[in-house]
Amino acid sequence: MRILYIDLDALNPSHLGCYGYHRATSPTVDQIAQGGIVFNNVYCSDAPCLPSRTAFYQSRFGIKTGVVGHGGTAADPKRQGVSRNFRSDLEEDSFPRQLQKLGYHTAMISPFGQRHAAHHFYAGFHEIYNTGQGGGESVARVQPVVERWLQDQQGEDNWYLHLNYWDIHTPYRTPLDYGNPFKDTPLADWYTDEVIAEHVKRGGPHSAQDLDMYQDADSASFPRMPVRILDWSSLEQWIDGYDVAIRYVDDALAKICELLKKQGVYEDTAIIISADHGENQGDLGIYGEHGTADHGTCHIPFIVKWPGARSGVCREALHYHLDWAPTCLDLLDADSSNLKAPEAWDGQSFATSIVGDCDRGRNELVLSQCAHVCQRSVRFNYGKYQWLYMRTYHDGFHPFSKHMLFDLAQDPHEQRDVARLYPQVLKEATWRLLNWHDEAMASNVSAGSDVTDPMYTVLHEGGPFHARAYEGGRRTDSFSGYLERLRQSGREVYARGLDARYPSL
Repeated sequence: MRILYIDLDALNPSHLGCYGYHRATSPTVDQIAQGGIVFNNVYCSDAPCLPSRTAFYQSRFGIKTGVVGHGGTAADPKRQGVSRNFRSDLEEDSFPRQLQKLGYHTAMISPFGQRHAAHHFYAGFHEIYNTGQGGGESVARVQPVVERWLQDQQGEDNWYLHLNYWDIHTPYRTPLDYGNPFKDTPLADWYTDEVIAEHVKRGGPHSAQDLDMYQDADSASFPRMPVRILDWSSLEQWIDGYDVAIRYVDDALAKICELLKKQGVYEDTAIIISADHGENQGDLGIYGEHGTADHGTCHIPFIVKWPGARSGVCREALHYHLDWAPTCLDLLDADSSNLKAPEAWDGQSFATSIVGDCDRGRNELVLSQCAHVCQRSVRFNYGKYQWLYMRTYHDGFHPFSKHMLFDLAQDPHEQRDVARLYPQVLKEATWRLLNWHDEAMASNVSAGSDVTDPMYTVLHEGGPFHARAYEGGRRTDSFSGYLERLRQSGREVYARGLDARYPSL
C-alpha cells in the first residue's frame, strides 16, 4: 500500500467545494473526495500547529504529552523519567514507528520540525526532507521535491509520505501573476454590512483592524493582503487572498495526481487530505488566525481515498485527528502481524466508517488551545443542536467571557454567544469537560513521572506565548502601545477593558 498524507497548513474546510463552499477553490481536492469519504466533523484535539501535530503523531492529547504551547516548558514533551529505555516511548509509541514495524518506508517533506524545534515530530521517519524556509516556502519550492521523490519511488510499494504545503497560512503570498480567479465571485452570504461593522469595532489580536496580531498587515511585502479590514473592499481582498492560496495549492495537488496516474498507481494509492488546524476568517470576529479552541480553529478537513473502500460518501460523526493513527493500523490489518496499537494512545479507530457503512464516533470532543489563549472547549450534539462550549482561562487580550456557548447548527461562524440563554447546557458542558479532565489527569498520575496539567504551566509562566503586545513590530512587556492603538482607532471601550483586566501591564 502507498499512503500519501497531505497536510495543508491552516486550511478551513468551509472554504472547500466538497464541504459546501460556493467558490471553485478546490477542484482537485473535490475530485479526490468524490473517490473517497468526506468526514464533516473532524477536529484537532490541540491547537495550533505544534500541539496539533504532536497530538496527531503521538495519538495522545496535549494534556498527556505536555505539548500545548509554542514557547516555554509546554512547547516540549514531558520527560518520560525513570521508565525511559534505550528508546523512549515518544519514539516507540509514535504512529510512524508503528508503520515502520509493519514494513513501511516512512518519509516526510516538511520544514515543521525545525520551524518549531520539534524534533520529536521526526520520530519514526526513515527519511526527512526539510524544505528549509520554516514555513515560508511556497509551492514553487516544495513541488520539485515532491515530484522528484515520487519519481524515485516509482515501482516501490509500502511507503507513507507526509507532505506539507504552507501557502494557505498567512501571510497570503501567492504570486501576483497567478491572478485572482475569484474577483467576480461574491463572498459567502454570512458576511453582511452588520457583521463587517461589528468586526471593525472589535479589539484583540487578529481582529479586523489588527490583522498582523497587534498591528496592521504588511501589505507592502504581501500585496494580496489589505492593511486593515474596514469595508467590503478590504474584506474581499483579504478573503480573496486566502481563497486564491487554496486554489494555488490545489493546482499543485493536480500535478501530483497526474504523476501518480502516469505511473499507473493512482487508484492503488491511499490519499488523505487534512490540516493541522483550521483558520478563523471572521469566526469569533478574528481573521487569519488559529488562536482559539473554537470551531474556526479546530475544525479541519479530513478526506480519505482508500483503495477498495467506500467512495462518494459523507460522514457526520465526531472524531479527533489523532483517531487516524489507530484507524490506519486497522485499515492495514496490523492485527494480522500481531502489532497492537500502543496502550498510551488516546485515538479510537473509525476504520469501519471507511470500509463499511458505520458512522459512529465520539459522544463529545474536548478541544484545547494554550498558545494564543488558554481555552478548553467541548463540542457535542444534542438533537438539532450542535453545541460548542468554550471555557476561557486566559483570554489572550480578546474580549472573551469566561463561559461561552454557540449553536453551530444555527451559527457556524460563532457570532452569537448564547450562554445566558441555556444555563442547563452550560452545566452539562462543564460536567463533560470536568469528566474528561479527571480521566486525563488520572492517566497522567498512573503512567507518567510528570503529573502536571501543562495548561497550568503556561498560566504559571506568564500566559500564552503569543499573548504579548507589540510596539514598532517588536515584542515588549509594555502594553501601552496596543492600548494607544485601540484608542486611536475608535476602540476605546476595548482599551478600557484590557487596562482593567491587566493592570500590571
